[in-house]
Amino acid sequence: MKIVKSDLQAIAVQPKQYPEDGLPEIAFAGRSNVGKSSFINSMINRANLARTSGKPGKTRTINFYIINESFRFVDLPGYGYAIASKAEKDKWGQIIERYLTTRENLKEVILLVDIRHEPTDQDLMMYNWIKTFGYRGIVIATKGDKISRGKVQKHISIIKKKLDIKDSNLIIPYSSESKMNKEKVWSIFKEILGISKDQ
Repeated sequence: MKIVKSDLQAIAVQPKQYPEDGLPEIAFAGRSNVGKSSFINSMINRANLARTSGKPGKTRTINFYIINESFRFVDLPGYGYAIASKAEKDKWGQIIERYLTTRENLKEVILLVDIRHEPTDQDLMMYNWIKTFGYRGIVIATKGDKISRGKVQKHISIIKKKLDIKDSNLIIPYSSESKMNKEKVWSIFKEILGISKDQ
């Protein structure tokens, strides 16, 4: 995928702050510090368009990134941040739910999990929620460079079992550092967005 232009288009909490056009969107959900921002940056060849942080729970808004003026990646607030207050967690949950249940531009929701660890109960809850709304259930298993190649399938099996995923092909190991499976992910995204394969 040739990225000509990418920008942060909007930072939103309320629907009135969402971009008001018909461009298709792919949203990314995941626990705090799972690597959503790093994933977005690596996919669009930008060092720090999506702001990364060593501190979990940094993304507390919905961030809309417009790419090639033709579609958007949407970074949802990370969940599962232990230090946040219950009121703050509830607020983040409402922000995410409002977007996912009302946004007509939304074509797919991708769950990101850390390949090194068994998904949490919150990951399972989010995954089931995604499936309930009719999305495919694609999972990006980030930080694939942190484990040896020989252990990838073992970790994929753990994710598959915890999330009760029938098709292993829905789980894609990925590395923002080595760009492992970047072209494969773009191929899937192009299909979702209706972009021709030669673009």
